[in-house]
Order: sequence, then C-alpha cells, then structure tokens
Amino acid sequence: MKHFPKYILFSILLSSCGPEKTDDNTNVTTDNTNTTQPKVETKLRVVPPNFNEDSAFAFVKYQADLGPRTPGSKAHENTVAYYEKMFKKFGAQVLIQAASATTYDGKSWLLKNVIASFDPQNKKRILLCAHYDSRPFSEKETDPKLRANPCPGVNDGASGVGVLIEVARVIQTKNPNVGIDIVLFDLEDYGDNGGMPDTWCLGSQHWSKNPHKPGYTANYGILLDMVGAKDARFPKEEISTFYANDVVTKVWKAAKTSGASAYFVDEETGEMTDDHTFINKIAQIPTIDILHYDAYKNSFFEHHHKNSDDIKTIDKNTLEAVGQTLLEVIYNEN
Repeated sequence: MKHFPKYILFSILLSSCGPEKTDDNTNVTTDNTNTTQPKVETKLRVVPPNFNEDSAFAFVKYQADLGPRTPGSKAHENTVAYYEKMFKKFGAQVLIQAASATTYDGKSWLLKNVIASFDPQNKKRILLCAHYDSRPFSEKETDPKLRANPCPGVNDGASGVGVLIEVARVIQTKNPNVGIDIVLFDLEDYGDNGGMPDTWCLGSQHWSKNPHKPGYTANYGILLDMVGAKDARFPKEEISTFYANDVVTKVWKAAKTSGASAYFVDEETGEMTDDHTFINKIAQIPTIDILHYDAYKNSFFEHHHKNSDDIKTIDKNTLEAVGQTLLEVIYNEN
C-alpha cells in the first residue's frame, strides 16, 4: 500500500472531476466505469479413492480374533505388533510410545500408543485417532456373572482402528496433499464409572502432554469411536462443536458429499469424555469426535460395555460411510 501526500491526492481528485476537454474546448464525456468483473476462484472438488469396506472389515475381524485387548494381556501385545506391521506395510513411519500408567483402582500398567506418520515433512497435517484397548469388565451386563468378563471391544475400539488401517492402505496408493498422523490410544476404556473424567483416556492424556515429536501440532484432528454398528448415528458432540466447530462443519459436509448423511445426523448432544477431550484441552489441537450416540435415547449403541460387543455388531456399510467421509476430507484438503 502506498501513502500519497495530501496536496498530490487533492490535485489528482480535481483533475479527475468533470468532463474531459479537447483542444477546441469541446466537452468529451469519458466512461471510466471498469466493466471487468473480479475473478472468483472456484475450488474444484477432488474425487478421492474408494474406501474398501471389505478390507476394513477384515482389519476389524483380525483384531476381534485375537481376543479382548485388555492391558497386560497377550492379545494386547499381539495386537500392537499387528498394528506396527500393517502401518509399516503401508509406508508409514511407526513409533510405539510406551509409558507407565496407574488406573483408578491403583494398578500399574505399561501403556502403548501407536503412532503412524505419512509424509512427515509436510507441515500441514491432519491427526486421525482411535483407541484400541478393551474394557477389562462388562458392567452393563444385566447378569452379574457376566460383568467380570472383559468386553470384546469390537465396535468400541477395533472398528475405529480398522477404518484407519484401511485409510492407511488407501494413502499408500495415492498421496494426498497433506501429511497424516494416525494415533491409536491405549487405556482409554479403563475409567471409573461415576468417577472423575481423568480416570479415562490415559493414553491420550499421556500423548497430549508428551507428543511423539516435541512441539507437534496438526491443523485439526478427527477421533473415531464406535464407528461400525448397523444404522449408527453420529451426532454433533458438544466438546467438538465448542473447540472445533469448523471441523464439524467440514466433516458433515464431506459426509453429505459421500452419501453418508444418514449416519452423520444433524443432531446435537452434550459433551462426552473421550480422547478428544484431552487433545483439545492439553495439546490444543482442535479435534472432533465421531461417536455413536443416540441423542434421543440418551445412550450409546446397545452392546456398549457388554460381552456382546463382538464381530456380529459390525456392519460394512457403516465402516464404508465413515471411511469414505474421511477420504473426502483428506483428499480435498489443500
């Protein structure tokens, strides 16, 4: 921007007033109207690759077949090894972030967060995350004898991971214009019902305080939790809209483009303590939660924290709706 002295500006204004005169003093009217319209840049939509729901289902089933991923179990150990193998296979840089953690009952565990990074040099990044651990008990069972059994955690845990492994497979086939970090959190589901919120989500609390790279940040994050059940409903959750409403708008628009509006419903619900709670508050990365919750019934999906949260709860159409929506977001981020 240039600054003109007042007297120059005044003379310019005077000379520009009134009709122009020719040498014979004939008035000539000139039209200084600029008829050129400003150019409006239209952002063309990028058609993303297809999300393969059969592939995603296979990734979910593999986890289910290993058994409940409770802390300290063989299934937990084998599952972490599986994640590391698959993400490396699909071209990611993989890091296992291990740390000691104490749950609300006073027990100590070695938590393991799994981080898979694509295009790590790209400064523009999207954080995709899910928890993978299984709840060690099933307190929502009506039969007291079943409550001590660990929850299989197939929809509540494995479904989100299965979608993200398939997203990783797709990224290997076609690089997006943005870097992707997939973080799988441990010890999300070992919280105290009726207790303090910080008894939950120990893996994401640790990562938010100690990111895998010093000073790590992302443009925004998307958390998946319980994203595989038939006829799932994903409302706009309160913490998501408070901290990252623009991301909610972006994702719900992508869902509409992907034909998934029946799942990504235009409903609002109260705040949920989930991994995104601590990512927003501690890491300060605006992050939303795609979470199965029925706002009208005020409840999670019917097999939540029960022995029946097994592979039979998973519907391929739901996996596809969530996965294709994620790809729509990722490949249209410039």
